[in-house]
Amino acid sequence: MYKILIVDDHPVLAGGLKSLLSEYKVCSNADIAPTGKECARKMDTSEYDLIFLDINLPDINGIVLCETIHTNYPKVKILALTSFSEFTYVNNMLTNGASGYVLKNAMPEEIIKGVETVMNGEIFLCHEVDIFMKKESDKHVFLTHRETDLLRLITEGYTNQEIADKLFLGAETIKSYRKNLLFKLNAKNTAALVKIALEEKLV
Repeated sequence: MYKILIVDDHPVLAGGLKSLLSEYKVCSNADIAPTGKECARKMDTSEYDLIFLDINLPDINGIVLCETIHTNYPKVKILALTSFSEFTYVNNMLTNGASGYVLKNAMPEEIIKGVETVMNGEIFLCHEVDIFMKKESDKHVFLTHRETDLLRLITEGYTNQEIADKLFLGAETIKSYRKNLLFKLNAKNTAALVKIALEEKLV
């Protein structure tokens, strides 16, 4: 079972999610933090595998908190759980380190699938978000020179550390770039990313 923290100031929703995770044997007893300050306190004293993070918190913007968590605890997976379904929110959360995005009206099975997917190192978007993000991805995708270089090295099979050495960047920076590429090209994992890159002749 995973060690999970739910960061949400709605007690009914947080309690319901905690029960759901227990029912599906994903987590025996998830912790709950109603504020960003409480989230920071709990993360200082406990080690978590995954955090459910709401965007609308009473004391801090969840997008800002997402970046802080990702910077300070890069191994912790972040799964956004929110009612905001606009492109900008999804984009900002994924760019700031989230591995997935789930709407609060998602079915229980979809939430559990989200946990399993991000814990396997892949990006997860709930069905409703996935649909409108694919519409966005149908538009022309602009890659920076740095992203193009990274994509080429990924298709050639280099690891994050090897790419970092070649581009004179940190491994964590490369991980962030890679995540952005997965999002931009609507790829769920590296294999799909390589396939899209070759089929679309992006490298």
